[in-house]
Amino acid sequence: VQLVDVGLVMKAIEPIWASKPETASRVRGRIERILDWARVRNYRAGDNPARWRGHLDHLLPVRGKVRRVRHHASLPYAELPAFLVALREREAGAARALEFAILTAARTNEVLGAKWSEMDLDARLWTVPAERMKGGKQLRVPLGDRAVEIITAATIQSQNYVFHGDHRAALSDMSLLMLLRRMGRQDVTTHEFRSTFRTWAAERTSFPRE
Repeated sequence: VQLVDVGLVMKAIEPIWASKPETASRVRGRIERILDWARVRNYRAGDNPARWRGHLDHLLPVRGKVRRVRHHASLPYAELPAFLVALREREAGAARALEFAILTAARTNEVLGAKWSEMDLDARLWTVPAERMKGGKQLRVPLGDRAVEIITAATIQSQNYVFHGDHRAALSDMSLLMLLRRMGRQDVTTHEFRSTFRTWAAERTSFPRE
């Protein structure tokens, strides 16, 4: 670790600084923390070659000036009922997975990785274990009538995943994205239905979105 210098740090992050500024910035920060730890533990001495202020900021453009961050598009909540009508006309398992994601406001990977062991239909509850959650905390999701109907109608409950592909493996993100493309909806992404829910909760209800 004592051999890591500015040249090596730049070799790691400069190639992606312009194309993936968010990733590059996180990588730089992690290198900096690791090298700080190494210095405190006496594995290395001297300045931290991954430090930004007064150091790498002279070699790399400010992240915000590299390119504007493009946010995913979200569907206005007023258009959601008509979208769901069109979605329910489709028979594919991906369509049911997307509808379930919309109804539960869950992240896409949480829905695609949903297992039968997490479902309690008697209690109308879906419990996502901490190891599958982005924040590392267990999530308990109440299931409404239509969400329960989707789960009940899902095929082969002996399989591990609730929503699965042809080989009984979990569906992929691409399956939902391609579904939206087939529906002619290049203007929305699966993840941003959560934004639709947040906006609806803020503007049309008196409850906090949580």
